[in-house]
Amino acid sequence: MDFEFSPKVQDLRQRLLAFMDRHIYPNEALYLEQVEEGDRWEPAAMLEGLKKQAKKEGLWNLFLPKEYGQYSAGLCTLEYAPLAEIMGRVLWASEVFNCSAPDTGNMEVLARYGNEAQQKEWLVPLLQGEIRSAFAMTEPEVASSDATNVQTSMVRKGEEYVINGRKWYISGACNKRAKIMIVMGKTNPDDENRYQQQSMILVPMDTRGVTVVRPMKVFGYDDAPEGHAEVTFDNVKVPASNLLLGEGRGFEIAQGRLGPGRIHHCMRLIGMAQRALEAMCVRAETRIAFGKPLSKQQSVREDIARSACEIEQARLLTLKAAARMDAGGNKAAKDLIAMIKIVAPTMACTVLDRAIQIHGGGGVSQDFFLAHAYAAARTIRLADGPDQVHMMQLGRNLAAATARL
Repeated sequence: MDFEFSPKVQDLRQRLLAFMDRHIYPNEALYLEQVEEGDRWEPAAMLEGLKKQAKKEGLWNLFLPKEYGQYSAGLCTLEYAPLAEIMGRVLWASEVFNCSAPDTGNMEVLARYGNEAQQKEWLVPLLQGEIRSAFAMTEPEVASSDATNVQTSMVRKGEEYVINGRKWYISGACNKRAKIMIVMGKTNPDDENRYQQQSMILVPMDTRGVTVVRPMKVFGYDDAPEGHAEVTFDNVKVPASNLLLGEGRGFEIAQGRLGPGRIHHCMRLIGMAQRALEAMCVRAETRIAFGKPLSKQQSVREDIARSACEIEQARLLTLKAAARMDAGGNKAAKDLIAMIKIVAPTMACTVLDRAIQIHGGGGVSQDFFLAHAYAAARTIRLADGPDQVHMMQLGRNLAAATARL
């Protein structure tokens, strides 16, 4: 299997690396300062200028599959992987290139399942970076790892749907530039097929009855200005034309959305872990303990070696999943996607934990990126389906396939 970068990807990769060196790493501290100033849910002032520069340099919408026309960078999933890895090294960097979740998944949903009117109203502004979005699925009152449990109701009354329910950890919903949510709820609760009870619908953030209750925290981080909101829907009325694809098609859309979303998360986590490994190496060479650099300690050397092995294993598995997606689509790659979703977040948590340990007290402080990165990586073990669900489904698929041999 050939994972060599094409000339096009090599060029994009070098340009992206240069952009990170010039504009992202030097501004990490400034970004945090600007988030803390004034309204935390307004984007950092520096972002708009960086986005314009990224657009100017042709580093925009890199995630979007090449079949989606003029707004796409023309890359396949395998070609996007090394670029997402680079962006993943800094938690907020993906937004600069219009490649951040949940917008990427929402744009793919609108591109794949939205009608012409929906695409004109919402997809085009998202592709141009004029607005942001949110994806509302998880609920606090039910085990949302089994999405058939989702209880938010969507009742059709004439030419409208009336929505009632409560969601939480809705990434992006706190951001004041978020203008649209894709909401999953039940339109057909009595359908005998529990996978046809759910639908997805477009809900503008300023719709009457939509309330952002509070930002949820992740290990104490509120991740402003994006945030992870608790949102309530109190007799929210939206036009029936806002429904995506049709009643009972929510799971179909979810599977189309989550495949690319899961692999994008894994790509970014590999970049995060790689940066942690590099920080670990620098710390080990420069920190003196008991009269010699930490790198002279056998346990430290072993941590560095294991981390390098684990990152490369996850990277190769992710590339294989990406290649399978390109060749046969999400369904053909479902087992490999499950594998990387199991492997990559746990790997990132493990590598980050080692890096934190080698950095000592500094590792858990705000002076290094490691603590916040660990919180983000640990969250991805739950996002887009927890580890246990992926292992359950992967084990079932593998057992059934082996039994048929």
